Amino acid sequence: MARLRRECAWKANQTHTSLTRYLLEETYEVIEAIESGDAGHLREELGDLLLQVFFHAAIAAENDQYDINDVAGDLIAKLVRRNPHVFAPDTATADPDDAAGIDAQWERIKAGEKQRSSLMDGVPDELPALLRAVKAVERLERGGTEVTVQPGDEIGDQLLALAVRAHREGRDPEQELRTAIRRLTDPR
Repeated sequence: MARLRRECAWKANQTHTSLTRYLLEETYEVIEAIESGDAGHLREELGDLLLQVFFHAAIAAENDQYDINDVAGDLIAKLVRRNPHVFAPDTATADPDDAAGIDAQWERIKAGEKQRSSLMDGVPDELPALLRAVKAVERLERGGTEVTVQPGDEIGDQLLALAVRAHREGRDPEQELRTAIRRLTDPR
């Protein structure tokens, strides 16, 4: 990547901001590849997404901020901290065979690290609205608030009620909508 930044004018001119759209596009291409069930396609798209990580790390390295090794090191440290059932079983509060307990342990550890000051801290405004709705419901429920939404007459209220229903049923409302759109546009 350093060589590409030196020898390719287009790559040399990119910034974190200018690359944002490509990061988003590559993320959605990975989702599309996952949904296709094509392992080769997924492998290719994961590589393209990884390229974005290397690209951003190279830009940061040029500015003496951090490099790809720092990114990887931070990730490893986070995984070790948040998975004591694997890396420090004597200190773990979750049984390694209890997925729900592991998730709760992860969230407790993360909450201690992040020190959030409001319900939606750390949930990007840019998330797709249905996913953002589910995140809000999850956080409210984690905090002990039972979420009940009446569909009402407003479209937003109806969409929120459907997102809550999907969450309750263990479904991803974004995935459900993508599947429905495919049925609508490709009626095989």
